[in-house]
Amino acid sequence: MKKKLASFSLLLLALTAGAQNMATTSAKPAANQPEYNKWSIELNGGVNKPTRAMTAGYTTESLNFFHGDLGVRYMFNPKFGVKLDVGYDQFKEKKNTPDFESRYVRASFQGVVNIGRALNFETWTNTIGILAHGGFGVSQISTETGFGGQDYMAHGIAGLTGQIKLSNRVALTGDLTGIVNGRQNWNFDGMGNTTTGSFDGVLLNASVGLTFYLGKNEKHADWVGEEDRIGELEKRVDVIETGLIDSDKDGVADLYDLEPNTVSGVAVNTKGQSIDTNQNGVPDELESYLENTYVKKGSETATNGSVEQLINGGYVNVYFDFNSSKPTNASLSGVDFLVKYLKNNPGKSADIIGYADEIGNTSYNTELSRKRAEAVKKVAVNAGIDASRLNVIANGEDTSVNKNSKEARQIVRRVTFQVK
Repeated sequence: MKKKLASFSLLLLALTAGAQNMATTSAKPAANQPEYNKWSIELNGGVNKPTRAMTAGYTTESLNFFHGDLGVRYMFNPKFGVKLDVGYDQFKEKKNTPDFESRYVRASFQGVVNIGRALNFETWTNTIGILAHGGFGVSQISTETGFGGQDYMAHGIAGLTGQIKLSNRVALTGDLTGIVNGRQNWNFDGMGNTTTGSFDGVLLNASVGLTFYLGKNEKHADWVGEEDRIGELEKRVDVIETGLIDSDKDGVADLYDLEPNTVSGVAVNTKGQSIDTNQNGVPDELESYLENTYVKKGSETATNGSVEQLINGGYVNVYFDFNSSKPTNASLSGVDFLVKYLKNNPGKSADIIGYADEIGNTSYNTELSRKRAEAVKKVAVNAGIDASRLNVIANGEDTSVNKNSKEARQIVRRVTFQVK
């Protein structure tokens, strides 16, 4: 029995460590990760009263100090769970009775029923709860007086725990527990033998304590009711319904659309991205249409309208590799697009606006964005545009995308244009 008691204690420590590890793992939960926390640690202290198996003439105070309890609990869902806990009790004589001192330790494995959730307490309170718990374990009585040794036994345990939620991380608890020992050979005072040795030992505990909730989610299973679950399902349905909308009318639902603001009428792939073979930031269909309709035909009115909106809307860009001020070869056609527009509209000028991603020093990135704009200006000047019609602006870091995404950072390492 001694080995069993030690094994239970070691198992409790292992489960406590495991609970903490599970509560502090990666910030990204798996797809089946619960949306509420499941682990908790319980710490209680209070009084005890052995009501049976005391030697004649020996007794304790009605409320005898000291009782302590430490446990770790795991909830499978908001209504059912299990816990492993250890308890410690001291017994001393009542005033004007024979002296004695003994100790009782136990380790118990118990099932837990969340009565508050089963009875839908959330319909009238979000701060009060009740847990019922019960199970079996091993225990030991020891004393240096009386029989002067250790008495090992099994026990059954059951109790009720009242809860008051102080926050999403802590609850105040009050517990009443009864324990019945099996095969207890010595009385709790250690001075005499039990009468039958079967189920003579009965112990009551009353304690108050705290429960600490572990995990990264907002709520623990103790406080997740039907309304919370229904609300969560409604949110999921809303996400799906919203995701099925096709905002840019490209035939791909927003839920699967990687480019939710595609220019109306252009061809897209299965992910909703406009097809841009030369990677100059202008969809192939739109580029071909504008080239044939406006640039080649030289329609000044149309150019001033559609093409100017296209350029100023950010559809014509020049892109750069990381920490580089040299335009990528594929995006040089973006400069050519601007050049053709300015040649067909000699009264127009353009701002050349440079950007950088967020990696690196801010002042360095501002200077890098200026160098990128200067490089594009040089290409346009060499293509026949007077330098006086081109104004360089260094806008520095573009913080509109996730700096940890390599693909997103590629998008903001660019030069855009504003014609006027």
